[in-house]
Amino acid sequence: MKIFNNKEDLKSEIINDISISFIPTMGGLHKGHVSLIKKAKKFKNKTLVSIYVNPKQFNKKEDYDKYPRNLQNDIKILKKLKINYLYLPDNKGIFNFKPKNKIYLHTFSQQLCGKYRKGHFGGVLNVVNRFLEIIKPKYIFLGLKDFQQLILIEKHIIKNKINTKVIGCKTIRENNGVACSTRNFNLNNKEMQIAEKIYIYLCKIKKKVKKNIKFFNRSLFKKELIKLGASKIDYLDIINLKKLKKAKNKKEKFNIFIAYYLNHIRLIDNF
Repeated sequence: MKIFNNKEDLKSEIINDISISFIPTMGGLHKGHVSLIKKAKKFKNKTLVSIYVNPKQFNKKEDYDKYPRNLQNDIKILKKLKINYLYLPDNKGIFNFKPKNKIYLHTFSQQLCGKYRKGHFGGVLNVVNRFLEIIKPKYIFLGLKDFQQLILIEKHIIKNKINTKVIGCKTIRENNGVACSTRNFNLNNKEMQIAEKIYIYLCKIKKKVKKNIKFFNRSLFKKELIKLGASKIDYLDIINLKKLKKAKNKKEKFNIFIAYYLNHIRLIDNF
C-alpha cells in the first residue's frame, strides 16, 4: 500500500492506471467501509481509498471537531485489506485548484437531510468533484445507507458527463441491526441499545406499510420513537426510490428514511 499526501505525487503514480476503483471515506473505518473495499477488489482494478474529513459538509464546527478519527487504526485495516493506494490530503491540497466541472445539485437535495442541513450536499459534492478530477476513477463505491448522497453524486456525474460509474453497495449493519456508521463510535452502550430498539420498531412499521401504505402515520410514529429514547427526529419519510418523491402506493418500490438524534449524535438510516 502506497500512501500519498500530495495530489501531484498521486497523479504521477496513477497516470497510467485507466481503471481505478475509488472508495472515498472520512476515516473512522468500520465494517461498512471494509465491505465497500472488498467489493471494489472484486473488480480486479487498482483500489484507491481516500481519508479526508471534509469541513465543507459539516453545519457546525462542534460536529466537525467531534467526528471520530483514528488514522493509525484505519491504516492497519487498509494494509490488511491490501489496497493499492491511500490518499490523505490536507485542506490546501483539496482546495488549491479550480475544478473544471460545475457542481450540479439535483432537486432531490432539497429533501431529507438537505432540508435540515443547509449547504451539506453542496459541501459533499464540492469535495467529491475535486477527488474525481484528481483521481479520474473508473468506479466510485458508495454505501446505500447514504442513499441521498449516492443519488446526488450520481446525478452530478451524469450531468457533467464524467467518465466514472457509481457502484452502490448494500448497507452493512451491526449485530443488533443498527446501520454501521463512524458516528456509532460516539455512542455509549445505552444509546446503542436505544438505536437497536428504534431499528426494530421501524422494521415493524415497514412490514405494515408494505401491506397498506395508509398505515404510515408520521406524527404517531415520531411520538413512539421519542418514547423509545430518540432525543429529536429531523425526518421520517417514505420515499419512492426511482421517482425520489413521497411514495403513495404500496406497489411502489420505497424505503423508510429517518434521521434522528441520540443526545447530540445524529444518525441516519433507510430500508
